Amino acid sequence: MLNQMVEYKHSSLDQVFHALADPTRRGMLDSLREGEKAVSALAKPFEMTLAGASKHVQVLVDAGLVLRRKQGRSQLCSLNQRALMDAYGWLKRYSEFWNRRLDQLAQVLDEEKKSDE
Repeated sequence: MLNQMVEYKHSSLDQVFHALADPTRRGMLDSLREGEKAVSALAKPFEMTLAGASKHVQVLVDAGLVLRRKQGRSQLCSLNQRALMDAYGWLKRYSEFWNRRLDQLAQVLDEEKKSDE
């Protein structure tokens, strides 16, 4: 079993949630909702170096959340909604589960209230 743990590779969903766990990367994604931006523009609100911003962008690219292309000397980034939709699909299953459970709880509470009257 230990060997299985050592050989374990991050799934794409693991990478997405790892990337989303950092507030700087979430801020970069929010910024990209407005459209394609250079890495330097993504770095500016966070007052970080271009090297620091590039490391964050690489995590986003590795997770599939961001597409990067080179134009001249600039690295331009844009959102890749596919990875976000995969994460949303995973989370939605749990949302549906909890909604069903809460609906069941509401039904039980309504039945108890009627029986107390």
